[in-house]
Amino acid sequence: MSDGVVEVEGKVISVLPGTMFRVEIAGGHQVLAHISGKLRKNFIKLTVGDRVKMEMTPQDIEKARIVYRLKNAESPRPPSIPRRSFGPRH
Repeated sequence: MSDGVVEVEGKVISVLPGTMFRVEIAGGHQVLAHISGKLRKNFIKLTVGDRVKMEMTPQDIEKARIVYRLKNAESPRPPSIPRRSFGPRH
């Protein structure tokens, strides 16, 4: 954690254009958050209902940077679609 950065957890309540998200933190406060470069680079997908860890500065409590997607125990993601088989290779 860097100097002057506050880490908070929240829940994504809406997906906005341009990789922006509306996230609700404890107490019902809503912030506008964007994805960090590492999440973007590794193609981490976020949807409504995901729990995330964010970094905020004390100077601007209306904006945040999403740095981690937490495991969702209450709503597991659907299993990945199996690959199609086109028969044995000859």
